Amino acid sequence: MVDISGKPVTARTAKAAGFVEMKPETIHLIREKLIPKGNVFEVAKIAGIMAAKKTHDLIPMCHPLQLNYIDVRFEISEAQKGVAIFSEVRLEGKTGVEMEALTAVSVAALAVYDMCKAVDKTMVIRDITLTSKTGGKSDIGQ
Repeated sequence: MVDISGKPVTARTAKAAGFVEMKPETIHLIREKLIPKGNVFEVAKIAGIMAAKKTHDLIPMCHPLQLNYIDVRFEISEAQKGVAIFSEVRLEGKTGVEMEALTAVSVAALAVYDMCKAVDKTMVIRDITLTSKTGGKSDIGQ
């Protein structure tokens, strides 16, 4: 791991996004809460939050962090035929939370996929990206 002992503690945030493309019928089932495994967004939100908290266990060189805030939210997009996933992670620390935000979106997307795979074999997880980060020396986006 990189030595961060000399870095100052600052407020840091990171936001990420991703997308799960699916059939319109699957979107309808999600919206109406008719997916056999249960409420897709509740399960995927918890999965994303839990994953962000365990990022250091999943990514070998990540520092274990004391996260102050994690949010995962979803937007159904009829036009794009799928579900957009957004995460935001915050802390006060010596290193950023980009990996935690990206992990939250990635695992939330995997949970959506798992919840819906029995009714839709054509889903595609795509466009997982860091949309912003603040608090370090290389801030991006807002």
